[in-house]
Amino acid sequence: MSTTERPRILVVGGGYVGLYAARRILKKMRYGEATVTVVDPRSYMTYQPFLPEAAAGSISPRHVVVPLRRVLPKAEVLTGRVTSIDQDRKVARIAPLVGEAYELPFDYLVIALGAVSRTFPIPGLAEQGIGMKGIEEAIGLRNHVLEQLDKADSTNDEDVRRKALTFVFVGGGFAGAETIGEVEDMARDAAKYYKNVSRDDMRFILVDAADKILPEVGPKLGQYGKEHLEGRGVEVYLSTSMESCVGGHVVLKNGLEVDSNTIVWTAGVKPNPALARFGLPLGPRGHVDTEPTLQVKGTDYIWAAGDNAQVPDLIGRKAGNENAWCPPNAQHALRQSRTLGDNVVAGLRGFPQKEYSHANKGAVAGLGLRKGVAMIVVGKVKIKLRGRLAWYMHRTYHGLAMPTWNRKIRIFAEWTLALFLKREVVALGAIHAPRDEFYEAAKPVPVPVAARTEEKAKAS
Repeated sequence: MSTTERPRILVVGGGYVGLYAARRILKKMRYGEATVTVVDPRSYMTYQPFLPEAAAGSISPRHVVVPLRRVLPKAEVLTGRVTSIDQDRKVARIAPLVGEAYELPFDYLVIALGAVSRTFPIPGLAEQGIGMKGIEEAIGLRNHVLEQLDKADSTNDEDVRRKALTFVFVGGGFAGAETIGEVEDMARDAAKYYKNVSRDDMRFILVDAADKILPEVGPKLGQYGKEHLEGRGVEVYLSTSMESCVGGHVVLKNGLEVDSNTIVWTAGVKPNPALARFGLPLGPRGHVDTEPTLQVKGTDYIWAAGDNAQVPDLIGRKAGNENAWCPPNAQHALRQSRTLGDNVVAGLRGFPQKEYSHANKGAVAGLGLRKGVAMIVVGKVKIKLRGRLAWYMHRTYHGLAMPTWNRKIRIFAEWTLALFLKREVVALGAIHAPRDEFYEAAKPVPVPVAARTEEKAKAS
């Protein structure tokens, strides 16, 4: 960590908003005008819309993440957590990955902590559930699913096979529908290489408490998505929820009970709970309450945006909805980060703030290879697409939204190669415990009791 006499702009969080806001600030600032410091527990940013494709092996996991130090060479990047903020002294307490916590003074503050999985006190969920908020979870899910096929192919126990080949996904929003669509595609491809496992042996279940899936694209496309998944053999249960999953025994509120080794939880997100320790004004759901300028209410030196912020939707309010708020999606996060970066620089120079206003451009979702839904807004017209064309829209939009040309080119190159090469379906489960085999080879060999007694006798 460097010390400087220049004003410090502290960015808490290196996700989509944190990365893009820091880049924008560095681009707009004059040389030596301020120090930009980014603090995050990870040294990379994860592009979350690509996690389902990473889980299915359609994209290499390393191409879904962007190293912060490489993309922000002029910023100070600290790997750790901000545990508290003293607004009176303008000091943040940093807990690094190793070593003692320390205080870091700042002049301007950007809150970009994002969101975490929204969970409920369901028995067994913490022990059995698999989330989909980070690249580690996507890699783990891919390896786990392929390992279940390995298990089912190698046993004659029908109960073990049935439990291994039953996959339960909770949550029918973008994350849930896209993930089950991609994973089902991968499992279908992988089954071709197993003698004792076929797609007919597998059971995919999607559960949602709402009465529809994919609400972001509207009821008609949501219904199409449901029918499409059901046509591929996915069981979709709506208006119900999971009551327990202890030991992998899943019990749904509608009475269905199944045994499963794979329970994927994608039932929404909530603002990072660390916000409660920062002394900021929070909305009813825990978001940081901001003005249309993205300034935190009651302050002129703190800004917030993205999934952890409650940002007024000015377009919706002009249309008559006084309680309109910007939804937590990549579309708003990208544009908010630009406005936020501009406003931080304006605040640094004493210039007026600009309000954030953006009309919804629609939504896109992929449901596996060459399958998707899209709702594009052009003026007051909504264009609804489905199938292959919608899938192309999904890939094009997110491919271009991926930060840095380095990652864009790598992703499009992978997609192009996939047109000619088959999907990789190998499981690398040992990656989660890479030292186990070496430990078994290197650990001391226990000496039998009889041998120790004989050695003692010879010594005496």
